[in-house]
Amino acid sequence: MLAPTPASPETVGMSKAALARIDAHLQQRYVDAGRFPGAQLMVYRRGKIVHQSSLGYADVERKVPVTDQTIYRIYSMTKPITSVAFMMLVEEGKVALDEPVAKYIPEWKNLGVFVAGTAPAFISRPPTRPMLIVDLLRHTSGLTYGFQQRSNVDAAYRDVKIGAVEKAGTLQSMIDDLAKIPLEFSPGEAWNYSVSTDVVGYLVGKIADKPFEQFLKERIFEPLGMTDTDFHVPAAKAHRLAACYSADPAGMMSFHAADRKGGLTLQDDPATSTFLSPPDFISGGGGLCATTADYLTFCRALINGGELGGVRLLGPKTLKLMTSNHLPGGVDLPALSRSMFAEAAYNGIGFGLGFSVTMDPAKTLIAGSAGEYAWGGAASTAFWIDPAEELITIFMTQVLPSSAYPIRRELRSMVYAAISESNV
Repeated sequence: MLAPTPASPETVGMSKAALARIDAHLQQRYVDAGRFPGAQLMVYRRGKIVHQSSLGYADVERKVPVTDQTIYRIYSMTKPITSVAFMMLVEEGKVALDEPVAKYIPEWKNLGVFVAGTAPAFISRPPTRPMLIVDLLRHTSGLTYGFQQRSNVDAAYRDVKIGAVEKAGTLQSMIDDLAKIPLEFSPGEAWNYSVSTDVVGYLVGKIADKPFEQFLKERIFEPLGMTDTDFHVPAAKAHRLAACYSADPAGMMSFHAADRKGGLTLQDDPATSTFLSPPDFISGGGGLCATTADYLTFCRALINGGELGGVRLLGPKTLKLMTSNHLPGGVDLPALSRSMFAEAAYNGIGFGLGFSVTMDPAKTLIAGSAGEYAWGGAASTAFWIDPAEELITIFMTQVLPSSAYPIRRELRSMVYAAISESNV
């Protein structure tokens, strides 16, 4: 694929000194302090890579440094890729956003909404309307994640390991299990971060009539030259897989742990990781591994209106639809969210079809632009795309959970501070 060209920050309206300040911040506050094993930052503006840094270790125990070849578990940064794959099928007329999900998953036709009880003796009521495809893409489906730890429905997910970081079962077994658990709420009534995108991946496979992972490889990864992006890391590349750590002393993945004092616990050893072999559960919500360079390739296709180097994933109008706020009533996340955890801050942020979308930068209290779209992964990875400023930022590390430190807020502030010539 057309390799991105490096350029001096000043040639694209950014400050080299301000970008260097970010590296110093990451090194001192996170790497030297033992909060992150290492980190990688890439800033791309006006068609050029203007900053790229690799700090610390990919594997602390073996003293393997972070390099451009390091492969990361990107967890929920898989979701935008899955959402793009689904919208490719929409563009082909094979499925529509306003169709009921039960048309493709008949087992869910009688899914009720939780009223009381615990598994398996739930009491439920009929939903006020059927779950639509768009509800899956924007997380208004009524599905949840077990790690939300908010309700009896969440607990039922944990019991059968639906949406767990350590994947269990298959896509079909997830669909079958979900048919037995009521929804948190009637579709469209609230926003809740959930396994919805795993269901989207299931639908891609069913509608395309081929395995979901094969669709991604044939239609996105191979055409774009994303050769290091897959649901597992093959033996020949195993030495490039980073170790994954937990900021919680017991090595757990608690999204609500408090009072972290630094220090890391090895959570997934790259020598024995489950990511070294093809998984049974192909998670469109969180299963991919990738390099920073590969993810930049994907982001470049998006910022370029859905096309890169002659390979078109989507039309620009479809991408515009995906990066518009789709929350009912046009509200932001705080007005609709029941989620105790998400990969985005809330105020002034809406949600599109696979991405968070900045609606009102002033409400976020962080520098940015209206129309910026983004998401992150459980191991503290993050990206955002700002079409107005022609800006892509990608950040990689491997520390669970992503709520451990305010790194994303800090990066936004510092990257935007490095813009010396604004487009708007």
